[in-house]
Amino acid sequence: MKNIFYLLSLIGVLSACNDYDDVQLSVTSDIHDLKFDNLAKVWDEAMPLGNATLGSLIWQKGNNLRMSIDRVDLWDLRHSKELEGDGFSFNWLYNQVQKKDYKPVQQRFDYPYDAYPGPSKIPGAGLEFPLDSTDNVKHVHLYQKQAVCEVIWESGKTMKCFVHAEKPLGWFVFNEVSNDFSPVLVPPSYNKKVVNKANDQSSHGLWKLGYEQGDVERIGEDKIVYHQKGWGDFFYDVALKWKHVGNSLVGVWSVTSSLSGGDASSFVDDAMNKGISSYYDSHIAWWDNFNSRSSISIPDKVIEKQYYREVYKIGCTARENSYPISLQSVWTADNGQLPPWKGDYHHDLNTQLSYWPFYTGNYLKEGYGYLHTLWGQLAENKSYTKQYFGTDGLNVPGVCTLIGRPMGGWCQYAMGPTVSAWLSQHFYLHWKYSQDREFLRTRAYPYIKDVATYLEQFTVIRNGIRTLPLSSSPEFHNNSLEAWFHDMTNFDRGLVRFAFRVASELASELDLNEEAAHWTSLEAELPPYLVDDDGALCIAKGFKYNASHRHFSHLLAIHPLGLIDKSHGEKEASLIDASISKLDKYGPDWWCGYSYSWLANLKARAFDGAGAAEALHTFAECFCLPNGFHANGDQSKSDKSKFTYRPFTLEGNMAFAAGVQEMLLQSHTGIIRIFPAIPDSWKDVSFEKFRAMGAFIVSAEMKNGNTKKVRIISEKGYSLHMAIPFDGKFKINGNKGYTIKDGVIEMDTNTGDIIEFIKL
Repeated sequence: MKNIFYLLSLIGVLSACNDYDDVQLSVTSDIHDLKFDNLAKVWDEAMPLGNATLGSLIWQKGNNLRMSIDRVDLWDLRHSKELEGDGFSFNWLYNQVQKKDYKPVQQRFDYPYDAYPGPSKIPGAGLEFPLDSTDNVKHVHLYQKQAVCEVIWESGKTMKCFVHAEKPLGWFVFNEVSNDFSPVLVPPSYNKKVVNKANDQSSHGLWKLGYEQGDVERIGEDKIVYHQKGWGDFFYDVALKWKHVGNSLVGVWSVTSSLSGGDASSFVDDAMNKGISSYYDSHIAWWDNFNSRSSISIPDKVIEKQYYREVYKIGCTARENSYPISLQSVWTADNGQLPPWKGDYHHDLNTQLSYWPFYTGNYLKEGYGYLHTLWGQLAENKSYTKQYFGTDGLNVPGVCTLIGRPMGGWCQYAMGPTVSAWLSQHFYLHWKYSQDREFLRTRAYPYIKDVATYLEQFTVIRNGIRTLPLSSSPEFHNNSLEAWFHDMTNFDRGLVRFAFRVASELASELDLNEEAAHWTSLEAELPPYLVDDDGALCIAKGFKYNASHRHFSHLLAIHPLGLIDKSHGEKEASLIDASISKLDKYGPDWWCGYSYSWLANLKARAFDGAGAAEALHTFAECFCLPNGFHANGDQSKSDKSKFTYRPFTLEGNMAFAAGVQEMLLQSHTGIIRIFPAIPDSWKDVSFEKFRAMGAFIVSAEMKNGNTKKVRIISEKGYSLHMAIPFDGKFKINGNKGYTIKDGVIEMDTNTGDIIEFIKL
């Protein structure tokens, strides 16, 4: 028995060793992959890897290959004393505005955000590997389909690395290296003053956080553990372990946070014992499934390539139960500074835009992390609503921490009165695209009802009209007294109307007819939209859009809310055209990159395919760094904006992807439209497995300028309405009868029906 036990143990050891004998990490190149001849020399141009919890950036710092490693819940969560106690209320703010004494407001709400380093997202650490100055890099390749980064040197040395798609682990493999080649763990410099020269809105050095520098402990010859204490009881750990096998070095790293639990040291021990192969297999399986969700093919390869870069970012930054996408998500600045705008959650545009492409793109599961977190913060947000706004119901801080607490800033937006109404749209969209009735009953309607309840109590009646005590429109007039309007802005008119309207719609869906009638009656009390002499939407009463501005908040009712739409008739069609024309007229002097992405969505809703494509082209070519990161300012210096700085944020990237989708498929009116906004020059176009409202999975193909085939799968068996996508005759396979009215095909479906529309 003893010999048998010894033999089994030996087999186990040999099996583990064999797992490292031939570590190849097979990959397949794709036309959309990122490829360079050199490693990036700055963190924000690095090759990005991530799994929504962990992130890594691969670049060169000095004479080392550097892996900047990060975790989404590494946060300094200190609270500013100014954002609590007496005076932390909208009523106090209102009185200051009435007195036209605004400096105390700025000092109380804006000063803490700028003056104090925390609260803030903080970085993890860096792993460094020595580079031979005589051995030049030959090739750097990000395999987006497998989420693997590869570096090849002229000597034949290679490196591949990946962040596991689901586990809190990152792996690396170097081949053709000597036994003395090993990694170094480099902690952030929490006690060293670093001057920021990046022009990227990083306003504080890490040293200002006041942390004692954490301990880096070497354990044996093949393991390093780093423990860093943060503010209060918070701490995080980084662990690194490696093994030499012949001419190869195989290693694994992990980062854990006291907010989530887990032990990084144990994680890397267990991972090395199990071996890399099983982890790589499950990693590839996840990405294969993700990449099968949807796809596109368009003739404009600049737009197509950028689109797939954004889809890759979705896979790196979102999971069903992950925290939402913050400004930089899992890619915190690695430059000795706090990240741009503290890496926080901006709910005045950034988080909302980041989730636009999840619906049509068929990534509902990944997008649920946004809703999961907002739902989990209900108690925190209701307490904030009661304290600051003095009402029941639900509002959300427009600028907040990981756990949903306000951070201050320009209070018109950082604590805006309609933030939750914009957030509630994502609960509504998840319901519309999924038709998940349990989600409708337990999440969508309760959330939107709480928002509508707050707005009912917070709004006031003036001259028979329901309005807000004070109103704003991000980010017009920035943080000045003039940014507050006494008449409700079009931004707020759209959001309040949306909240009441969808509350009524969802109540009706649940047969809550009295509640539905109540919300409808409140909507009827709201004022109409403000329109200028040119027939375009204004910002506010007496305030036209007559100068370039980065935030198209006054057009929210057009997109994304869809309250104003060309399908509603000539009057609204003219209003949309005039409003977008004003954007074109006053130009992009003070636009950011995300402005171009949003413009593409607006133009697609106006069925202007050429205009949408032009905006997307400009974004991809002028506002992105080489690795595809949106840098806000015009990096081309070609007069596409007077903003030429380079703070990296993700919302412009994600809104870009949504703009492409809006060109190819629209369903927000309840009618599915195939290729509604593509340029005339796009003759051969297709998409696979996009999602439409009503829980339909849609694929379509155009050849030589003519739609050839549309394939629809009905997930929930709801009635299908689709604008006829063909010129001339067509046939339908898989239907059980249909009617055609005003160019729209209408048919009933059953769950699981597959229907094909084919041009004859």
